[in-house]
Amino acid sequence: MTADRRFDLSGRTVIVTGGGKGIGKVYCQAFAGAGARVVAADIDGEAAEAVARDILAEGVDAIAVATDISEPESVHAMAEAALARFGAIDVLVNNASLMSALPRRSWLEIPVEEWDRVMAVNLRGVFLCCRAVFPAMREQGRGKIVNISSNRVWAGTPNRLHYTASKAGVIGLTRALAREVGAFGITVNAVTPGLTFSDTQLASSSNEHLSKAAEGRALGRPQYPDDLVGTVMFLSSPASDFITGQTINVDGGKEMH
Repeated sequence: MTADRRFDLSGRTVIVTGGGKGIGKVYCQAFAGAGARVVAADIDGEAAEAVARDILAEGVDAIAVATDISEPESVHAMAEAALARFGAIDVLVNNASLMSALPRRSWLEIPVEEWDRVMAVNLRGVFLCCRAVFPAMREQGRGKIVNISSNRVWAGTPNRLHYTASKAGVIGLTRALAREVGAFGITVNAVTPGLTFSDTQLASSSNEHLSKAAEGRALGRPQYPDDLVGTVMFLSSPASDFITGQTINVDGGKEMH
């Protein structure tokens, strides 16, 4: 019996923003393990380079691109680097965002400059990345865009209002963009993770905060980056070709969306 080709990602070119650290690094490794060609894009170019080196050492092709997703020129260069190396862009995972570095505080205490920076990265960055890869996907007649939002949107979690608002915007962008690009064979979907025990999350959170992460979850345990991989890879594969404009909540049953 052979594997179902609908789940096959071998030879596909996948861009993962925020691919140098945390959950993004895990996505890069998982796609490489499935035989995809990986573009690790991260504002921390050295971190992205380390991810690409590790993947190359496993015999899978990968490149690193230092990318500030809030800057149009930087995002354009990311797409151009992918095309120059691989000749195609099959999947874009919009994972990069500002979150763990943000203080938890009342909305009344959020500086306007911080609000603007969060929107520039978390929402404008997704818009810019989608627009950068669109010409290649349109020419190919296919493409997969997976936008990472947050289950904070369903919960209305307080104390990072700008982050929650930006991630709600990602869902709106996902739905509207799906209608704009569907005629070109491009799907656009979103994932809303719960609080995930990634390297970056663990480094920025107190033990008290982390100890409460599983409260209210139907599955009653912490969430790890690997818990998101299956959904992201499914939405990136031909198995999801007739799914677009949708948001899948992956948080162990904390929010029943």
